[in-house]
Order: sequence, then C-alpha cells, then structure tokens
Amino acid sequence: MLFFASHKFWLNRPTAMPKQFSIVVLPDESEDRNVILEKIQATDSEVGDNDLIRILRKSIDARQRQVKINLRVEVFAAGEDIPPSIQEKVYPNVADKPKVVIVGAGPAGLFAALKLIENNLCPIIVERGKDVQARRRDLAAINKEHIVNPESNYCFGEGGAGTYSDGKLYTRSTKRGDVASILETLVHFGADPVILTEAHPHIGTNKLPKIIASMREKILECGGQVLFNHKVVDFVIDSKNNCSGVVCADGQNIIGEAVILATGHSARDIFYLLHKKKINIEFKPFALGVRAEHPQHIIDQIQYHCEDRGEFLPPATYSLVEQINNKAVYSFCMCPGGIIAPCATAEGEIVTNGWSPSKRNNPWANSGIVVSVEWKDIPSFHEFGPLAGLEFQKSVEQKCWEAGGKTQVAPAQRINDFISNRTSKDLPDCSYQPGIVSVNLHEILPDFIAATLKQGFKAFGKKIKGYLHPDGIIVATESRTSSPIRIPRNPETLEHETTTGFYPCGEGAGYAGGIVSAAIDGEKIAVKIAEKQQLHSR
Repeated sequence: MLFFASHKFWLNRPTAMPKQFSIVVLPDESEDRNVILEKIQATDSEVGDNDLIRILRKSIDARQRQVKINLRVEVFAAGEDIPPSIQEKVYPNVADKPKVVIVGAGPAGLFAALKLIENNLCPIIVERGKDVQARRRDLAAINKEHIVNPESNYCFGEGGAGTYSDGKLYTRSTKRGDVASILETLVHFGADPVILTEAHPHIGTNKLPKIIASMREKILECGGQVLFNHKVVDFVIDSKNNCSGVVCADGQNIIGEAVILATGHSARDIFYLLHKKKINIEFKPFALGVRAEHPQHIIDQIQYHCEDRGEFLPPATYSLVEQINNKAVYSFCMCPGGIIAPCATAEGEIVTNGWSPSKRNNPWANSGIVVSVEWKDIPSFHEFGPLAGLEFQKSVEQKCWEAGGKTQVAPAQRINDFISNRTSKDLPDCSYQPGIVSVNLHEILPDFIAATLKQGFKAFGKKIKGYLHPDGIIVATESRTSSPIRIPRNPETLEHETTTGFYPCGEGAGYAGGIVSAAIDGEKIAVKIAEKQQLHSR
C-alpha cells in the first residue's frame, strides 16, 4: 500500500520507527508503488514487499532534458501503526475569556484568531469587506462591468488578497516547523493533504473559500466573533499611549485587551490614518512592474524540453532573477495555467495580479515581472515622507488607468515590442477579462522601471530560450507585490515601538510576503499576547 500524506487523525497510537529514503523516479513512476519499492529495496534489502510507504516530499527536477521526480519517503515495517501526518487540533470555547481585537480577516488575522483560541483568548475579527462567498459578486462586477467596490474586491474581504489570487503556499521562510504547522492547520480545515508533500504547494482559488469559511465557523463555534462590513476609521488610544480598541465607520467602539492590525498591503486608508495620528510608520522598499503572460504550452516546452508535457507532469513554472545596474528585476507570483485579475481597490487605478485554479488548467501562464523600488529611486516623492512609496504606487496605477481609457481595460504590449520600444500593432488573446489595449508601456511606466524591465527581459530571453516568444505579452501594472510601508514594532514584544497593546502584523505591516508567512506572523503575535496576558494574570 502506498501512502501519501494522510488526512486521518490518529490518537494514542504507538509510535513506529520508520526508515527514510531519497529516491529519483520518472514522472510516470512517481505514484507507482512497485517502482518506488524496487528503488528503496535497491538501497536497503531489508525493506519487505508488504512494508508501508508514505511520501514525505515530492519535487520536480527539470534541469536536464529528461525530467525527473525527487521523492523523500518513509517506510514502516508491515504491521506497524503509522503515526498521523498531522495531529488533531483542539480549540476550546473562549466566549468568556479576555477579548483581543483583530483588524482584518486575511491569513494573518485568521491564524492569529485560531492561535488566540488555542491560548484561551477570545478573538474579535473586524473586517471591512464581505464574507468569502458574498465577495464573488463584487469580483464579477469589476471583471465584467469595471465597477470597483472599495470595500470588497480581490484585496479586501474574508480571506484577504490570497483567497481569490491563487492560494500559493510557498514561502522562503527557513522556519520549516512553523511552515509545517500552517500547512497542517489548512489540512485540518479541509485542504488536500498533498500540500504537505509538494515542494511548492498550492491550494487553488476555487478551493480556498471553503477552507476559509470552515476556519470562520470554528472561530464562531468557539465563542469568537467575526464582524463583516465593519471598516475601522480610528483607534482607541489612551493618554499613556496604550491601544485597547478600534472605532468603526458606524461609530461603534470595539474594545479588547489588545489590537492586532492585520489589514494587508492595500489598506491605504489605514496608513494615512496612522500617519495622521503620528503613530510611527516607515518607507519600505517594494517592487513594481508588469504581468507577463505566455501560452502555457510554450512554457511547458521550454521547461520540460518536449512538445507535450503529458499527463504526469503539472503545468510548468519558472523563476527568474537578474541584476541590472545594481537593481533587481525578477519574476513574482508565477501562475501556471492561470488568469490575470483586476485587483484595483479604488476607482481611477489599474492593478493586476495572477491566480490559478487547483487544476491549473487554463491555457495561459502568467507571472509578475517586477523591479525593486528603493528610497533613492523616487526623489520626487520624498516630500510625502514615509508615504513616498505609496504615492509612487498610486501615480503609476493612475497613469495605467488613464492609458487604458479610464476603465479597467489595461495597457498591454507584446514583450518583443516592449524591448524594441514600439507600440504593438495587435495583441494576442489574453486571460485578463476586462480587456487590454495596445500601449507603448515606455510612455506609462517610470523611466527606471521601464529601462530595467527592458534589459531584464533581454537577459531572461538568454537564460531560457523561447521566453521571448512572439505571443508573449506584458500587462501593466503589477504594483502590489508587498507593502510600501513598514510599521515598526518592538522585536521582543512585537508591539508597536511607541504604542503598547498595538500589534502590527503580516503583509500590511511589512513583516510577511504571502499566505504562509502572514499566517506565521499572525500566530507569533497571538502567542506574544497570550504570554503578556499570563504575566498580568499572575
């Protein structure tokens, strides 16, 4: 029997002592127990024919012409009980426990809430947007009617920006234990256990909503609260600079023992509010550029060195980076079999992002191709102080909106035409549903962005032959790669450096870059708050 990551919960079973092996197989052999067993027995003849095998890790090696699959497996002797891949989580009822206010129902906020419950604290999530199902109508409106709801869109609402923009679970975090815990929690709430074994796990935009709804139901079941359509417009801060709650647009005050600010990288009104209230914020380097899109079969041919990838290989991805005049240009959030989505959060701007369904079966591959933006790059925005990066972002997004005809139609250009600095005569089919219009992006993008992208694309074309395909296009602009603001916090307590009880968290605060890292940060802060409460209760 060949085990993959088990989704069953096993309690009080004797611990087996497995052996671990690393083996290499062909794509069509990666789920063939006989082949895997034969490879293992070639290394260790004591492994029996009836021993049980479980996959621990699976990754693709496409560096050579023959694509191979690397597997790390563990083997249990026949008759041994297999311990669980994940442990069952226990969430107590916390309705009568001390309250903690969480602003934002993205991954940082949701995982903070669950971790608070584990530590006998009661979360109150305050979310400006709608629940995960109700958001769908607003996404349809921006795609089909070009109507942007500033409170409910691809960035705002239950689940945050990751819910409807792919659900990638890859992180560069080196704290593998933390990463494993986040993935196990997602499996607990309904994610496919395969995410525990894949080198670059991915849930899919079509599956994430149910998982997020399940997390919310558990929070409510345990006595927590989730308040939708509650936009925070102020913070409750006393004369000792301690934050104990928030004020919503309807005038309601929501009070707790502490406030976790987990609003995401696009909640610009929160940045303006903090600056107005003289709560310290800082400029943070970020990146800005375009979405590059190719026919998926072209990327497959390039990466897998074949005409047809076949049924045993997934749609191919790529990862590219180049230094151009000491400035980084790199791929970001690559979406195989994906869609380019309109992610504006206000009228008068064009913002793009990408997502893929779980099967990654759309005919296009897209990726952000972005350029690093540092303080020295934007001198004309220095007058805005810590908000300089935010104002720079806005200026580019607004120019793209104007170039697209002041709708959600996005300016676009064939990659080869961009390199040659000429407007494309026509454009190929594109996944971006609101539509694209041919524009010379050198006239829209800031000079240093356009110049660096041009040289970067030339370099990418040399790195992977075929990348500069005639049907490759770029769509502007990919501007929300990360927060242009960092909200400084005490490295020991994780509270804001001058405002106690106030915990900046996740992507919006500048401490994360994706679902997993945001979730890890949310859990870290929840633990710190619990520790502080325990000290006060002694």
